[in-house]
Amino acid sequence: MSSESVRIADQLRRAFHGEAWHGPSVREVLEGVTAERASRHAVAGAHNIWELVAHIDAWVTATLEAAEGVAMPRPMPAERDWPPTGEGGSAWTVAKGRLFTAAERLAAMMESFSAERLRETVPGRDFDFYFLFHGVVQHSLYHAGQIAILKRAAQL
Repeated sequence: MSSESVRIADQLRRAFHGEAWHGPSVREVLEGVTAERASRHAVAGAHNIWELVAHIDAWVTATLEAAEGVAMPRPMPAERDWPPTGEGGSAWTVAKGRLFTAAERLAAMMESFSAERLRETVPGRDFDFYFLFHGVVQHSLYHAGQIAILKRAAQL
């Protein structure tokens, strides 16, 4: 384990659970979002909140799998990149739970990475785990910002 991998894992946890410098975490921005609201297309031509949650989960899961040695698809197949969403409250609860479980599993996996392993090339890609891990944090926060905008738009 390297101190850098521990710091990246901390950034992932902050992105998902709070105390992030930028503002609300993924969990905070999803607070109070019902299944009905998550599936509403508040902005024409844009993904809805549920689709964004499924997309974030797809990339967190692909990153976790890559850390376990599975080649990361290039490009990510559309049906995996933007997987279909479910319907109803229980499916929404499952989707959120799956995302937060995957994020915590990834953070724990990150913490175990040595400095040398951070510099290893990601299976199926031409960049290293250091780049991938920072990227999945940034990607998650980017979409959390979109969710915040959609959440506001749905209130109008």
